[in-house]
Amino acid sequence: MAAPTPAPPSPRRTLLGRLSLPERNYLTEALRTETVGGMILLVAAIAALVWANTFGAGYASVSDFHFGPQALGLNLSVEHWAADGLLAIFFFVAGVELKRELVAGELRDPKAAALPVVAALCGMAVPAVVYTLVNVVGGGSTGGWAVPTATDIAFALAVLAVIGTSLPNALRAFLLTLAVVDDLFAILIIAVFFTEKIDFLALTGAFIGLAVFYLLLRRNVRGWYIYVPLALVIWGLMYNSGVHATIAGVAMGLMLRCTRRDGETHSPGEHIEHLIRPLSAGLAVPLFALFSAGVSLSGDALADVFTRPETLGVVLGLVVGKTVGIFGGTWLATRFTKAELNKDLAWADVFAVASLAGIGFTVSLLIGELAFAGDEGMINEIKAAVLIGSLTAAVFSGVLIRLRVRRYRALHDAEELDEDEDGVPDIYEQGDPAYHLRMAAIHERKAAEHRRLAQLAGAASNEPDSPA
Repeated sequence: MAAPTPAPPSPRRTLLGRLSLPERNYLTEALRTETVGGMILLVAAIAALVWANTFGAGYASVSDFHFGPQALGLNLSVEHWAADGLLAIFFFVAGVELKRELVAGELRDPKAAALPVVAALCGMAVPAVVYTLVNVVGGGSTGGWAVPTATDIAFALAVLAVIGTSLPNALRAFLLTLAVVDDLFAILIIAVFFTEKIDFLALTGAFIGLAVFYLLLRRNVRGWYIYVPLALVIWGLMYNSGVHATIAGVAMGLMLRCTRRDGETHSPGEHIEHLIRPLSAGLAVPLFALFSAGVSLSGDALADVFTRPETLGVVLGLVVGKTVGIFGGTWLATRFTKAELNKDLAWADVFAVASLAGIGFTVSLLIGELAFAGDEGMINEIKAAVLIGSLTAAVFSGVLIRLRVRRYRALHDAEELDEDEDGVPDIYEQGDPAYHLRMAAIHERKAAEHRRLAQLAGAASNEPDSPA
């Protein structure tokens, strides 16, 4: 009796492999907006530092200026409006982005999602552990453990733009997916650990508003004049409930439909994200940075960052914790699953992206304000630590990326090559007969032109006065 034929081994999943064409197109559009927004964010952060360190009294006066309806519990300072109001727009976009990733993007396949999710979780857990260890040993407050856990994708992309590198799409997608998962767990941290008192009447009203929002979406009711006022009511109720108001933005973002139906070029979620993302990246987040990043950077303040356990924990959490966490999580995920790294890349590339994720700004600043609420001195020192840690991570990752820039540029150019000029990179058309026919026609025209030039050159060489 013949021995049974052994089953062929299941194919190994490729980590950081080539994206599908729809994912590549979505990534290109999203990162273009985020990169521009990141540059504006960088300018806003620098402006805040200059303003606060040259005209500190004026900066404080504007930041503390209160306005809004007192009867509705919304007479807030400018800084407060930026942190609780404008960041709700940022978290709305994060909610839509997360929903899309879960239903149509890289996270829709549980096996494919395992790698970035594990990497992101490790990239949040290790910085928290680093911060906690530093403060336990140094006798500091462990309340800021969540500050170094967040990655700021806009700032990271702004750093890439300054460096001037062309990261392959797979590495950019990995960074974006890490940031999406990072935002999800940052939202959970804010909701669970930074909610002290709850007004259940206001919270019930917010839930009712969210239910109405959901029903209107499911009935395909259209009109910004319906959704914008409703969103403002939900936000106001969520704020007065004691739960951080940005949670309302996330909840509404997650309710949008992000799958395409027949005849749709974009889902409603993708369409709204396309409209709102520039507002978030170009206005909401930079204004938050303008009124949150203005900290004193005197010599004593900078020295204290490296002597106080709380601030040192933030710096080490961002620079060391993020890098070790993401790189280690990615390596472990590939070690214990059927996955292998893209042969065009090396583990040094994963390490470089992991170090780039140590740039924490928007959410780190927000969590710092929540973790040390009421202690303005500590909040300012934590903000300084976030800035120094992010700057250190940016310089470190920049050096690592520059070491591989030639390789990245070659990979990026190969990914974007479009010889037939049909708007689709050639690498995605290798299985399309029409593409090869177009390329054959192009090469035939080139060959005919060269034959014509050869004939002209030959005729010229036969003329009497031509050189021997």
